[in-house]
Amino acid sequence: MNIIAWIILGLIAGAIAKAIYPGRQGGGIIATMVLGIIGALIGGTIVTLLETGRLQLTAATLSIPGLIVAIIGAMVAIFLWGLLTDRTSH
Repeated sequence: MNIIAWIILGLIAGAIAKAIYPGRQGGGIIATMVLGIIGALIGGTIVTLLETGRLQLTAATLSIPGLIVAIIGAMVAIFLWGLLTDRTSH
């Protein structure tokens, strides 16, 4: 059941982050899902760092606050991916 929750959270967070973030991001449904899952990891880790002061790999949960954290994390992932691809394209 946990894997299904990760897939659902990834799809929802990735799709919302792609809709909010300016510009065009490529990729299909699998790329959107992976983006959302990576966003959940990034967002969960940032929230844990801010709450406890410790850098610990944590993921957001399938809840409204978890979804918001995953969306913010997915937007950070889109930004970082843009930096990496722009740097290698020159």
